[in-house]
Amino acid sequence: MFIADIRKDFYEVVANQRVVLLVAPDIDALCACKILQALFHCDQIQYTLVPVTGWQDLGTAFLEHKEQFRYFVLINCGANVDLLEMLQPDDDSIFFICDTHRPVDVVNVYNDTQIKLLIKQDDDLGVPSYDDIFRDEDEEGEDSGNESDEGSEPSGKRRRFDEVRIKPSRSKREWEARSNIGTLMLPEILNELLNFHLFSCQAAMMFFELAWVLTKDTKDMLWWAIIGLTDQWVHDKITNMKYVTDIATMQRHVSRHNHRNEDEENSLSIDCMRISFEYDLRLTLYQHWSLYESICNSCYTSCSFKLWTLNGQKKLQEFLADMGLPLKQVRQKFNSMDMSIKENLRDVIEESSNKYGMKDIRIQTFGVHFGFKNRFLASDMVHATAALLESAEKDDSETDTFIKALDALSRSNIDRLHSGIELAKKKLIAIQQTVASCICTNLILSQGPFLYCYLMEGTPDVKLFSKPMALTLLCKYLLKAFVLSTRNKRCKLLPLVIAAPKDVEKGTVIVVGIPPESETSDKKNFFGRAFEKAAESTSSRTLHDHFDTSTNNAENRFLDGKLFLKYTEREHCE
Repeated sequence: MFIADIRKDFYEVVANQRVVLLVAPDIDALCACKILQALFHCDQIQYTLVPVTGWQDLGTAFLEHKEQFRYFVLINCGANVDLLEMLQPDDDSIFFICDTHRPVDVVNVYNDTQIKLLIKQDDDLGVPSYDDIFRDEDEEGEDSGNESDEGSEPSGKRRRFDEVRIKPSRSKREWEARSNIGTLMLPEILNELLNFHLFSCQAAMMFFELAWVLTKDTKDMLWWAIIGLTDQWVHDKITNMKYVTDIATMQRHVSRHNHRNEDEENSLSIDCMRISFEYDLRLTLYQHWSLYESICNSCYTSCSFKLWTLNGQKKLQEFLADMGLPLKQVRQKFNSMDMSIKENLRDVIEESSNKYGMKDIRIQTFGVHFGFKNRFLASDMVHATAALLESAEKDDSETDTFIKALDALSRSNIDRLHSGIELAKKKLIAIQQTVASCICTNLILSQGPFLYCYLMEGTPDVKLFSKPMALTLLCKYLLKAFVLSTRNKRCKLLPLVIAAPKDVEKGTVIVVGIPPESETSDKKNFFGRAFEKAAESTSSRTLHDHFDTSTNNAENRFLDGKLFLKYTEREHCE
C-alpha cells in the first residue's frame, strides 16, 4: 500500500518503537540511511542497522531480528518482489519500503496491512488496476470450497486483501498458467509490468523531504540528498530530463538553506559547510587529480577523443594546445596549477570543447566547501564512496566496506573520504585501460540481438570487476566507446552483456546487461527476464541475488553464446 502522509503514516508510527534498517549496498541507499539516522538520533528512536547485499542477506537478516522487532525499514530493496511470499513473516510484522527499483510488485501495492510503500505515486509506476489482476476467492467457485463462510458475502463488497489471501500470481509462472482465471489480457498485463527493470525517484530525496516536513532538515541532510541524486546520474540510472528536473528541486532547497543561514554565518567558522549550485566540468575528480589524467580517464572525454587510438592521443594534444595550456601545468595536481590558469579554466575548456564536438562538457551539479580548505563536487563524493563500498582489500568484509563508505559521507571523516578518492582514481584508470584493451583486441562480439564481452581470468584488475557497480560502470563505458568506434550501424543499436569471474574456485561469473546506448532512452532494462530464461534453457545454476535484476551470478556454462537469443530477440527486436 502506498503511504499518503509519510509523516503521519510512517514517522509517527515508528517514533516510539524499535526499528530495523535493512540497507542495500548502493550510494543512494547509504545517503538515505544517513538522513534517517540523523532523524532517529534527533528524536531518540532506537534502531538497528543491517547492511544487506542481496535477497539471501535480506532473508537471513529478517530471520535473525523478527523475534525482537516488529518494524522493518527497507531502503532500496524489497519493492520489486512479493515480500510476504519471500519472507513468510508473522501477521504483526510491518515493512516500510523506500525503494528506487521499478517495477513495484503488484502484491505489495495492494497489501494494506503489512506492506507500506514510501514511494511517490506521481511516478510513472504503470501499476494495473486491482480488478485487472486480482480475483476474490468467492468469485472462483470450486477453487474456494473451504471458504464457504466468506464466500457468502455480497459480490459487491470488496474483502480486505489479507483476510482472504487473494491469489494473483504469487508465483508469476503459476498465474500465467491459469488462463481460465481472469481475462485473456491478464498475462499480457503482468508480463508488460514485470519484463523490465528501471530506476525512479531516489530514496535519499524521499527521506530528505520527510526531514523537511518535520522541519528538521539540515545542510548535511540536503548534501546527502544531492549525493543520492548524483549517484543515479553518474551510474546512468535515470534520464537526463529526470536529472535536470530533480536538480531544479534541489537547487530550491539549497537557496532556502543559504538564505536561512545568511545572518547566522556572517563570520564564517573554520568548520562551516557551504553548498553551492555549479555549472561544472564533466571531468571526473579533476580537482583532486591532474587535469590531464582526469581528461584521459573520464568517460565523456575519453570516448569523445577515442583515446585508445593514436589519432585520439594526437587529438588530445591538439586540444590542450588549442586551450593554450602548458603540458607542465595540466600534468601536475589541480591544486598546484597557477592561479591565473585556474581562474578561467572552465570557460577556456568549454570554448575549446565546442570546437571538438564536446558541447556537453559542462553539467549542472552541486559543490560543497567544508571549512576553507576542502571542496568537493557531488560526483566526487559518489565515486569515492562507491570505491570504498566495493573495495577489493582482502581483510575487509562486506560489512566493513559498508561502514567505511557510510563514514566517508560525514564531514568529520575527511581522511576517509580522501582515501576513497584515491581508490576511485585506481578504479577509473582500470576501467579506461580495460576499455582500451577490449576495443583494440576486438573482445566485443556480436551475438545476434546483443553484444557480448567476457573478461577472462588473468585480465589486469579483473578482481575489481567482480563487484556489480564497478562492472556496470565498465559496461556502460565500454558500450559508449564501442558505439563511437565501430563502423557497423546495426551494432550501434544493440545492448551489451558483459561477464567477469566472480569466484574462480567455484567456477562462477558475474553477468551484467545494459540497454542500447541512446540519449533518448527511457533506461528500461529487459535483461532480468532474459537471464532467467537463459538459466532455464542451459540448465545452469544461477543465483538471482542482486536487487538490480540486470545483474546475475551464474556458472561458467551460463555463458553459452546461444543462451540469450530466443528471449532477447523477442524483447529487443520488437
